[in-house]
Amino acid sequence: MTNKKPSNFQQAISGEWHGLPSVFDADGSHTGFNKVNRASVFEGDKTTYWMETNFQNAGPLRNRFDTAGARFEFGVIDSDQDRVYCGPDFIGSGRPYGLLVDSNYFSPGWNTDLRTVNLILPEHGLQVYSSQLFEADTLIAVFNGLYVVTDDHDSNVQTQQKVAEFLDSERQNALKPFILPVKHQGSWTGTLDVYDDEQTLLGHADVVIDYLPLTLTDAQVTVSITGAIDRQFSYKRSRVNNTHSFHGPDVFGNGRAYGRYLWSTQHFYGEAFKLKSRDTLIDDDHTLCCVWQFYQSNKERYTTFGVLNWTQGECVLSARYLGNGVS
Repeated sequence: MTNKKPSNFQQAISGEWHGLPSVFDADGSHTGFNKVNRASVFEGDKTTYWMETNFQNAGPLRNRFDTAGARFEFGVIDSDQDRVYCGPDFIGSGRPYGLLVDSNYFSPGWNTDLRTVNLILPEHGLQVYSSQLFEADTLIAVFNGLYVVTDDHDSNVQTQQKVAEFLDSERQNALKPFILPVKHQGSWTGTLDVYDDEQTLLGHADVVIDYLPLTLTDAQVTVSITGAIDRQFSYKRSRVNNTHSFHGPDVFGNGRAYGRYLWSTQHFYGEAFKLKSRDTLIDDDHTLCCVWQFYQSNKERYTTFGVLNWTQGECVLSARYLGNGVS
């Protein structure tokens, strides 16, 4: 049964969203783009989600995902507890946490099970989107990218121009890999919203990530979280191509990047506690959009998200010389 009043999340995503998500294969190779316009529309007592796509990628994934111009359109049972997708294009549900929805649903046309995360960043005017697409538990593709919203795109030439410029920037930026500062130490700071497993806002957590490069592909990291979550942990992280590893002493795990997006799992040493994260570099200033989900005894404990800003320190891997520098 649908609500007669739109949910808080439904109100937050009103308007038409425009994006150019990248299409990656399972190894992280960029195969192209998918031009998307989409909206979730509340009318009367019904919510309808529509999406127009234009796949611009190559290889076998093109044949799998191209819809030959057919418009996606499916009903949504809308609430702030669950958003249930009723088909025919997507069947499953999404779980809202304030401005974030964590969805899991099935696409009959693509024959994939999707794990999709959308986070709205009002202060940046963006929606940060990603989808992992599976056959059972085997990853076959990843979609990700940023979206902007309009309410007059069809009638306003200036709005159309702004969207075109944004999409052009996405085409350029989507190819950039998830690489943290290589030679400079510094820190990320910011405040994350914290929700519990009942989708209740517990409050906020202040985060400081102190970062020290050790080599061009390794760094020492200390994370301090205070507020609704109180944690401090350190680890050495390393990167080989688009795979990332975390080597303790406090957390161990790994991750894989797909363009600007990094998915990782980090296990806390000596306790039944872990962190599953999706981190996104949303600009050239190393600004991190973080979605962190903490698990206790393999059960959801906290869902946290927000933006962390980078403050650059000194260069710690500057040019080296032998002796007095005279050859």
